[in-house]
Amino acid sequence: MDVENISDGPFVGAIDQGTSSSRFLVFNAKTSELLCFSQEEISSFHPFEGWCEQDPEEMLSKTVRCMEKTLQECEKKGVRLNAIKSIGITNQRETTVVWDKLTGKPLSNAIVWLDARTKGTVDTLIAKTPNKSKDFLQKKCGLPLATYFSAVKLKWLLDNDEVVRKAVAEQRCLFGTVDTWILWNLTGGTNGGKHYTDVTNASRTMLMNLQTQQWDPELCEFFEIPDHILPEIKSSSEIYGKLQSTVLQGTPISGILGDQQAALVGQLCLKRGDTKNTYGTGNFLLYNTGKDIVFSKNGLLTTVAYKFGPKGETHFALEGSIAITGAAIKWLRDNLGIIKSAQESSEVASTVKDNGGVCFVPAFSGLFAPYWQTDARGIIIGLTQFSNKGHIVRATLEAICFQTREILDAMNQDSGIPLQSMLVDGGMTINKFLMQMQADILGIDVLRPSMSETTALGAAIAAGVAKDVEVWDLQTMAKDSKQLQRFSPALDAKTRESMYSKWKKAISRCMKWDE
Repeated sequence: MDVENISDGPFVGAIDQGTSSSRFLVFNAKTSELLCFSQEEISSFHPFEGWCEQDPEEMLSKTVRCMEKTLQECEKKGVRLNAIKSIGITNQRETTVVWDKLTGKPLSNAIVWLDARTKGTVDTLIAKTPNKSKDFLQKKCGLPLATYFSAVKLKWLLDNDEVVRKAVAEQRCLFGTVDTWILWNLTGGTNGGKHYTDVTNASRTMLMNLQTQQWDPELCEFFEIPDHILPEIKSSSEIYGKLQSTVLQGTPISGILGDQQAALVGQLCLKRGDTKNTYGTGNFLLYNTGKDIVFSKNGLLTTVAYKFGPKGETHFALEGSIAITGAAIKWLRDNLGIIKSAQESSEVASTVKDNGGVCFVPAFSGLFAPYWQTDARGIIIGLTQFSNKGHIVRATLEAICFQTREILDAMNQDSGIPLQSMLVDGGMTINKFLMQMQADILGIDVLRPSMSETTALGAAIAAGVAKDVEVWDLQTMAKDSKQLQRFSPALDAKTRESMYSKWKKAISRCMKWDE
């Protein structure tokens, strides 16, 4: 690296507060090159079956620590810290945080997006709709009534946690998704912290009207959520406030995108029809529908893709959300102990020529798109005395690919234009064995970019194009050709469809298990 040429920047930082880790990354705004980053794992707690919690204070402290470590590395490389012109935030979406605005302390642990404790709440809400339909609110918010979304988690807290209920009654409670919690604290906390969210995260709560892009009084009334605890909705790219009490004090925070929308932007999927699939704890396939709000007839979500600036045009997307993909690999490692690391999964799966008739449906939190079945549960089926750990690990990797195939089929039906290839990103895409398997099961090319940090890059882009920052030339960047590795299908169509048919049979057997 030529320090003399890069030391003056401009640079943009990105906070990436995901489900499994906190990270801080610094990018060169001229080249999109990643200069430095630091990462720390985040703990998850499972106090009861179906519950998943995290400590908001751990998220915050590890975010700050990652910032400090990354900036130390930057200085070692000769990067001038005052050349870091802005900071973007990207975050795990739907995860629900409530805190006391007087003390700054969380009122409970954060309820993570894949937490399934709210099944009873969902059933009660569906029962009170006129036609007993989980899609009753779709035309307003684009989402089905499901355990996934923030309003349902917040409703559960209001119904079941006396500490939260008391703080709301005394008007001490603030609610936010993870972006809001991080922003409020980094811009001052109890001393003037900014209580904002962006339009992409707001679109995942079930409380925002897609047409107005503001909190909807009827939706708030439906969930019995007082609007005084909600953050103000902003665009995805504008100056929200400035960092306080850090090495970068005074640096503006000027970009916020939910993690999947950030990956869409980081992959430069900025035109209608552009599509990407992210492989992380879960999988998330987004299809850019441009300025049109498109409602799915096949179990997909309608969501905001991004909005650059208060006066910018809002772009929307269809999304297929899968709860458990990478989390299933972690389960093999941590719960069953049949692999020692995620990297070992492809090696173990390669010890067998096929799945040996084994299918694994990892419906640990029910099934998300396209089914939205909260009563589904995970199954491993087709076991015989011949089965070994290689078959189970291979079936786990195949489950990731089959679930993506189901989403892609729904996407093709909704769009009417079958995709010929699919862009991918996320931590699991380093697994070449998995990427080839995905191409085989989809029957189309899978394209992996050379830049693996597309989610954080998307947050940095949003921050860098904000008014009064404007250090990122998005148009020039979009013209540059992407460096992509191509995985083409090598499996014959008959075998592919036979495997998929068996998967669909396994899906049918896991339904209504937890009635």
